[in-house]
Amino acid sequence: MPTLHEELTAKDYVQSVYETVIKRNPHESEFHQAVKEILDSLIPVLTKHPKYRQNGILERILEPERLITFRVPWVDDQGTVRVNRGFRVQFNSAIGPFKGGLRFHPSVNASIIKFLGFEQTFKNSLTGQPIGGGKGGSDFDPKGKSDGEIMRFTQSFMTELYKYIGPDIDVPAGDIGVGAREIGYMFGQYKRIRGGFEAGVLTGKGIGYGGSLARTEATGYGCVYFVNEMLNSKGLSFEGSTVVVSGSGNVAIYAMQKAFQLGAKIVACSDSNGYIYDKDGIHLETVRRLKEVERKRISEYVKEHPNAIYVEGCQNIWTIPCDIALPCATQNEIDESSAKLLILNGVQAIGEGANMPCTLEAIDAFLKAGVLFGPAKAANAGGVAVSALEMSQNSMRYSWSFHEVDDKLHAIMKNIYRNSVRASEEYGAPGNLVVGANIAGFLKVADAMLAQGVI
Repeated sequence: MPTLHEELTAKDYVQSVYETVIKRNPHESEFHQAVKEILDSLIPVLTKHPKYRQNGILERILEPERLITFRVPWVDDQGTVRVNRGFRVQFNSAIGPFKGGLRFHPSVNASIIKFLGFEQTFKNSLTGQPIGGGKGGSDFDPKGKSDGEIMRFTQSFMTELYKYIGPDIDVPAGDIGVGAREIGYMFGQYKRIRGGFEAGVLTGKGIGYGGSLARTEATGYGCVYFVNEMLNSKGLSFEGSTVVVSGSGNVAIYAMQKAFQLGAKIVACSDSNGYIYDKDGIHLETVRRLKEVERKRISEYVKEHPNAIYVEGCQNIWTIPCDIALPCATQNEIDESSAKLLILNGVQAIGEGANMPCTLEAIDAFLKAGVLFGPAKAANAGGVAVSALEMSQNSMRYSWSFHEVDDKLHAIMKNIYRNSVRASEEYGAPGNLVVGANIAGFLKVADAMLAQGVI
């Protein structure tokens, strides 16, 4: 006898599942948004393959295996005790150990960590690597903190986190606010507590102690590789294109570098305070020095390049006409009005270098206008792909050259593009890479869950 869910149409079933998610996770808007995008894409899959409904795959895949929340006490340079909140969501381990970055930013909360971990599950699946989905972080703000304060905080953070991670259990990496410095301090504390050198427990490590060449560049490079595949499919390229990139962190800098290498002119980038516009083209080395070495604000750029302008606030960066837009800053930075303005100004392609930087309304506007759109779970999967390659090198106690890793990254991004295109065509949405990436990522995880029984 059919169950209630089996009697519903796939569309009605998806809606009932989504309503349950909202009811069980109130006030978690970012998580709701990520779930809505995935579920809407899966309607044709659920129609064609009732086994996923019959085995409760959606209900299980939408609930993290565990969500860990903990306090992080630390002492600042003035001797004052501070307390932050730490998180780790271990979302899905059907295809491998949990894998996903740690984000240190005041905005971090359970909703953001859950949306990131949920997205990570499908992103990791798309890479073809044996890694499950996870994410973590803290509402700690590293801006303006001394190295000593960063060290004391990260050591306290790892003193709790270490209980839940390991090379075959959960392998964190960096994200916003967590770079080589923070990873180094956390790895040192983990090593101190565990009493052994387990290189594979963290990725994004320094080259001298188990890190991978090309990991720093991977997310930015991978985004550009993916966008280039979209462009080439339409007879277009980065050569001679005008590009606007939001952000000026790791992802943005190396997306700019690769786009520049492919012949593009990058005219704008930003940080959390505002953006710079240089009509003659951004001088990337200046941006790299300011952000990576001197840790200064992007506004300092105009002191060295007086023909450029600096504008307070970030939203208006999308008013600058461009052929290609690469949002590489944070979630929901392009809303519907910004999307329509980009379309009006002739944008040809969007590559999401950040996690969920476009709202659902913005994505819909881009797709309706025929703009080439590379969704985050596909376009920014390069970072975690090379993190998985770092794990492989750690397991082998071996390292590949920069070019070897970069070649593997390029091949992975091409495969993600092709698999997304194939899935979009098979399930009736040709050219829609949002649908294609969601379905391709889902199928691998769902089939592994079916094979492993109800766990």
